[in-house]
Amino acid sequence: PFPVELKAGKTYAWCSCGHSKRQPFCDGAHKKEAPGMAPLRFTPHEDGPAWLCGCKHTRSPPYCDGTHRGEEVQGAPRPP
Repeated sequence: PFPVELKAGKTYAWCSCGHSKRQPFCDGAHKKEAPGMAPLRFTPHEDGPAWLCGCKHTRSPPYCDGTHRGEEVQGAPRPP
């Protein structure tokens, strides 16, 4: 996961495709690398630290839920 400091009321675009060079936030790479995908836009209600998912398998996007520790993610082949 990515530790970030979020501001209440600010809208963020969390990268859902994994291709952004600005992880965990979107840089528009999905337009070329993953057509049909889009970032998840969210607005936190409180200022403060958060852990945003980096494996893209969380069940509570954009927040990390620990899914990255499971076999589904740990056993997956790495991209070239």
